[in-house]
Amino acid sequence: MALRHFQATNFRCLTSISLEVDPRYNLIYGPNASGKTSVLEAIAYLGRGKSFRGASPQNLIRHGASEFLLCGKVDTRRRQVTVGVRNSKEGLEVQIDGDRETRAAALVEILPLQVLDPEVHSLVAGGPEHRRRYLDWMAFHVEPGYQQRWRRFRRALRQRNAALREGANKISISAWDREFLEAAEEVDQTRRRVLDIAHTALEQTGAALLGCAVGFEYLQGWAAERGLEESLEIAWERDQQTGTTQAGPQRAELRLIYDERRAKPLVSRGQQKLFACTMILAATEVVQLALERPLLLLLDDPAAELDEEALDRLMSRVFGLGSQIIATALGAETLVFPGPAAMFHVKQGELQKTA
Repeated sequence: MALRHFQATNFRCLTSISLEVDPRYNLIYGPNASGKTSVLEAIAYLGRGKSFRGASPQNLIRHGASEFLLCGKVDTRRRQVTVGVRNSKEGLEVQIDGDRETRAAALVEILPLQVLDPEVHSLVAGGPEHRRRYLDWMAFHVEPGYQQRWRRFRRALRQRNAALREGANKISISAWDREFLEAAEEVDQTRRRVLDIAHTALEQTGAALLGCAVGFEYLQGWAAERGLEESLEIAWERDQQTGTTQAGPQRAELRLIYDERRAKPLVSRGQQKLFACTMILAATEVVQLALERPLLLLLDDPAAELDEEALDRLMSRVFGLGSQIIATALGAETLVFPGPAAMFHVKQGELQKTA
């Protein structure tokens, strides 16, 4: 699985770019504010249907334009697939081989990818929602049918919360609880299985990047000594007051351990980046094994906040995965690849192949 061709029109500062992508190594280089990150963001949007920088579609459309267009050709094991994304005031439109697709998740299935960007440390330093999304991304690719289970749970949660906000009594709320409990159990157990599968890769990658033991403790979102049904009973009055369900997988957390200590309040920003990279690269390894194909890794200025030794450790681990890599850097010599790489220079939103 590899992205072989990519085009973007009216995306951020990019008027129109086109690049033929090497199946292994690619470097996009140029000065700051030249458009390097915008190219990566556009590629990631093609595989996710959203911005990894959290930008709204309106902020992604180039000034003066009414829409942006993205198109890519992806080699699968059987054939080449054409993927297109259009976004305008009418909303997101996805096409696969010319056929309109109603699910943005179809993009994730065709072009699975991960991003290492300067904000990756938020996976460690940010709130628990970042780490829940991390677990769910692995589960989506590793466990067939997880997306349907997760949607079932989210639907049950929305219905229960809506009933709470409307002031429904306890008997009425209990009508939603059976569906909620069954769906919550499926999500919780899937997350646990996936974390067990990733355990070895996480430990080994952490040791390689950080030089010490790392650990991961899954907190289910309700008291460990009680079942979820009992926890809902205990939290009933608070649920009524807040209009939200206080116990369940939506409150789960992945506690990170660094050298036998809680990682979040202790590690430096550089260490946070390496810890977050540990998690992303281990997840990439696990998903590649499950899908039996390489993923696309987007590396936005991987040298930022890392000394030369730490960068060497990171890139050695990246190269060892066998993924397709598209990286950005200030200069063409900033990153050294273990094999021939396609080189692209960006200046003021214009992209040119140089090697």
